[in-house]
Amino acid sequence: MTPHEPSSREAQIQPHGTEADRLRILELSDQIRHANYLYYTQSSPEISDAAYDKLMQELIRLEEIFPDLAEVDSPTRRVGAGVSATFQPVNHRVPMLSLDNAFGDDELRQWEEKRIRALGMEPDSVIEYACELKIDGLSVSLTYENGRLVCGATRGDGDTGEDITANLRTIAVIPMRLHAPHGESLPELIEVRGEVFMSHHEFARINQEMEESGGKTFANPRNAAAGSLRQKDPTITASRRLDAFFYTVGACEGYTFQSQHDLLATYTKWGLKTNPNIRLCCGAEEVSQFCATWHERKGELPYDIDGVVVKVNSFALQRELGQVSRSPRWAIAYKYPALQVRTKVEAIEVQVGRTGALTPVAYLTPVAVAGVIVSRATLHNQDEIRRKDVRVGDTVVVQRAGEVIPEVVEVVTAERSGEEIVFEMPTECPICSTRVVQPEGEAVVRCPNPLCPRKIEQQIEHFVSRGAMDIEGLGEKQCEQLTSTGLVRDPADLYKLTMENLLGFERMGEKLATRILTNINASRTRPLARLLYGLGIRHVGEHSAEVLASHFGSLEKITMASVEELSAVHEIGATTAQSIATYFADPETADLLNRLKELGVNPQVHAGAPSSDELAGKTFVFTGTLAKMKREEAEALAKRYGARASGSVSKQTSYVVAGESAGSKLTKAQQLGVPVITEDEFLEMISGFGDSAEPDLTLDLFD
Repeated sequence: MTPHEPSSREAQIQPHGTEADRLRILELSDQIRHANYLYYTQSSPEISDAAYDKLMQELIRLEEIFPDLAEVDSPTRRVGAGVSATFQPVNHRVPMLSLDNAFGDDELRQWEEKRIRALGMEPDSVIEYACELKIDGLSVSLTYENGRLVCGATRGDGDTGEDITANLRTIAVIPMRLHAPHGESLPELIEVRGEVFMSHHEFARINQEMEESGGKTFANPRNAAAGSLRQKDPTITASRRLDAFFYTVGACEGYTFQSQHDLLATYTKWGLKTNPNIRLCCGAEEVSQFCATWHERKGELPYDIDGVVVKVNSFALQRELGQVSRSPRWAIAYKYPALQVRTKVEAIEVQVGRTGALTPVAYLTPVAVAGVIVSRATLHNQDEIRRKDVRVGDTVVVQRAGEVIPEVVEVVTAERSGEEIVFEMPTECPICSTRVVQPEGEAVVRCPNPLCPRKIEQQIEHFVSRGAMDIEGLGEKQCEQLTSTGLVRDPADLYKLTMENLLGFERMGEKLATRILTNINASRTRPLARLLYGLGIRHVGEHSAEVLASHFGSLEKITMASVEELSAVHEIGATTAQSIATYFADPETADLLNRLKELGVNPQVHAGAPSSDELAGKTFVFTGTLAKMKREEAEALAKRYGARASGSVSKQTSYVVAGESAGSKLTKAQQLGVPVITEDEFLEMISGFGDSAEPDLTLDLFD
């Protein structure tokens, strides 16, 4: 190409507007394509939804004014970005379209007026709409053949997505087989579309674990859901407790739906989860009322929504209205305004967590965000501060990530005066002045001092928390008093507290002190999993603690397990295994556990935990109706002898135990050549291993 020869992109454009208009359209297109790539492919957006919508609206407006300037591959004619090379491509039989947006009641009414004209209806006619909450998650398509899930994919660019079947199968609400009540027929093939999302509670749990382990935290639940779905290891996805709602259909063979309301009712009947907060509305006014109601109430929901999806209910009318290149004419997204505000960064201070992690926190000029006064926001780590270039004195845009945790979205650099102060992480712990360290490969710097007062306080707060030993009455203030006075230096000291100790604290009466001591005493017999979680071992969350307790059954066996033995446990990865082994190899840990035992801490573990390893490495699947025990009891019995109980049959399955009326699992086992045995054969197999477990038997933790 010569310097004066136009590029291929320029050659296909014959602008009737000005050169400035043409360049602006090219600039907007490039910005949106880049945003699409980060959002859809990398699951790491750099701009907010509100900023993206603003770019798209400007591009749509310019292309409407100057249609000859619109590119053939304009972002307004596409849905997303390209497919990541990490997963195999999947071609959608019916494209997964995007939705046009309405920003307010006026735009909604204008949209309805166009639908009425397009349908040839009288101007005062009323259309029936199905209104559904717009879930802020990741769009997926599930392909079922004769009721069986055969493929699951992301939306991708609308035509081609990514095959994430293995990860989607880990989500509990996604049925592997559709339910056909009363022998009703199912479609020969159907593409079920919906949204996978993460709850606020799960988002907070995962980010806490990420921060404590030195990992990168997620900015919001949508990013966390997307990142979880695109894991190479499905066990990671399984550990994230994702959820899903289903609400539309792609290709469908052998079945017909009459309306959106009919589709949702049928999905529910088939075992597909649908959102309960739907409503049929007659006309735009009723739709506006529904949207306004949920704008006020969305804070009650345990997940994020960013608007309401409005669909013409009748499928016959939907077919008549058709679609444009990137969106259907029969649906629109009523978008809520972004929950973002501007404020000033007054200071940046560092907090120390129980693992020693130093976390910078922005102290803000108090501002209301979604009805809550926000005065602080986490900045995660030094790398995050540098990436966003946050300085003391900056004007910043703040939002509530997941409408729960405040975060700094971006800096308004145009309002800088030149007096802003660049922040640098301290080289010493702000609490104990110990020189901090940054482990290789981690973004987080840590205080290595095991006697750091703030680390001890945080460790005690974690130990007594509801998910751990659940000692009610010991809150943040009480833990601070206990540690600052030196009465409690580690969890074992809690079990030496007396009434005299507690009555010396501010606002501590005899009634409250008695309740605390009673709760401390009750915690001595909490389940093993709670103690494991309460010890605060890096990378061991509530779920990992449950897995360890169920597999090993006693703390002694866990402390003696090698890295290889720990890694072999289903859902315990190499990093977690190494962390566990390192923790229990520490002499200080051994001393703590000895003192806990001496002080009467004797947590209980359910009999489902292994008492021997005769079946270690074996996987059992129980199917059909068992005659001598419930399926849960059979699974617990298998686990008692070291086996793993699974709910699905695969080539890795060791035995399928088939009872009466065994169905698809038996068929699949026969197809794969997996050994099939009866309930009696299973009981005979384990009869030589010792006495079988009683359902309510408990074991001594330290045995």
